[in-house]
Amino acid sequence: MTIFDATIDRSTLMYRLGLLTRRWRQILDAQFQSAGLTDATWRPLLHLDFLGDGCRQKDLAAAVGIEGPSLVRLLDTLVAKGFVERSEDAADRRAKLLRLTPEGREVVTRIRATVTTLEDDLLSPFSDDDIARVAEVIGRLESTVGDARRRGKR
Repeated sequence: MTIFDATIDRSTLMYRLGLLTRRWRQILDAQFQSAGLTDATWRPLLHLDFLGDGCRQKDLAAAVGIEGPSLVRLLDTLVAKGFVERSEDAADRRAKLLRLTPEGREVVTRIRATVTTLEDDLLSPFSDDDIARVAEVIGRLESTVGDARRRGKR
């Protein structure tokens, strides 16, 4: 028996959620690769869209889950492709504000359409009640993970 065959319980839940997330990203990466986008390019665009125009680079780095210097390199690529614009924050000249260009918005629209199609397909066997129950558990789990992270930073 492998971990993949095991019943999901407290001893395997977090591992299985991590594995599920990695597999989901692999599916997305395969879809976006055919459109010329990599994980390094589509994820920051999607997160920037969620955060909205005028978000700071440090906030985007936190949302994507990467360090600031790594994000700067990715942003250089996205700026060069014409998807993102950077500007100086008038309140803090050291900070950079980001916004999607019209071309970047078009890419995000295509990304969202692809994600929606894949989600609809993958979630089709589940009822709205199933999804609501899982979403509630995930929300509570996100909260407890956030609490644990804050306790670890003290």
